[in-house]
Amino acid sequence: MKLLDGKALASIVLQELAKQSADIVKSGGRSPHLAAVLVGDHPASLSYVGNKVKSCETAGFKSTLIHMPGTITQKELLDIVIQLNNDPEVDGYIIQLPLPRHIDADEILLTIDPRKDVDGFHPENFGRMAQGLPAYLPATPMGIMTMLERHHIETSGKRCVVLGRSNIVGTPMALLLSRRGYPGDCTVTIAHSRTENIAEICREADILVAALGQPLFVKEDMVKHGAVVIDVGINRISDSEHPKGYRLVGDVDYDRVAHKCSAITPVPGGVGPMTVCALMMNTLKAAQGLIYPK
Repeated sequence: MKLLDGKALASIVLQELAKQSADIVKSGGRSPHLAAVLVGDHPASLSYVGNKVKSCETAGFKSTLIHMPGTITQKELLDIVIQLNNDPEVDGYIIQLPLPRHIDADEILLTIDPRKDVDGFHPENFGRMAQGLPAYLPATPMGIMTMLERHHIETSGKRCVVLGRSNIVGTPMALLLSRRGYPGDCTVTIAHSRTENIAEICREADILVAALGQPLFVKEDMVKHGAVVIDVGINRISDSEHPKGYRLVGDVDYDRVAHKCSAITPVPGGVGPMTVCALMMNTLKAAQGLIYPK
């Protein structure tokens, strides 16, 4: 069984990005600049944005954190988005989700300039991706594709099952795996909460991507021997024996599934670091004008 260590791989990729960033500066340019807008004090969001800031430092990027109170109005947040759209010094930015309930997240995300949408959530980037055109890919699927490529996981002709159909992970993941080229050329099935005989479908998978957001959902009898399992989930469950009173687990029951796999991602330390890494990769592309020429 091969452990797909996202933390170790992300460290390597960030060093590669740091070299490219340094080369830009040496040639008279400026460091790529990523901004993040954080609303409120959601613990997971605070941690995630903190990791992005640290990754920017490692990659030699400039980072700006705009931390606003949870009471911010729709208009105030829209004004920040418009300001970032018009700031020539910011190459790309993200609006950290989830947003407070009184905020219309769709309106906020649709207002982001697609040229700076390094999270890959804007419909223009999603549509370009679906048509195989240059686009900022959603960070988590992009991180997974990078992981498959760097670990030389064979994908051509393989049966792939994606558990989950969100616009952020499941649907774009299925699109990317089905596209021509490597990693890709898979025969893909999307399964979800309404899928019948889901265990039987999972057992057909050479590559299983779990992105349902349900802790320990994928059990041993749902995975065939030799499968590659990518666990996107990160869930907090109670554990009285843990010092914090809880522990983090994925959507896959790792302890019982791992022995059946040819390769598997851990949680934490698997897909998560590669998601942040993909965001950095998109930011470099934005700075270089590779997707939308400046």
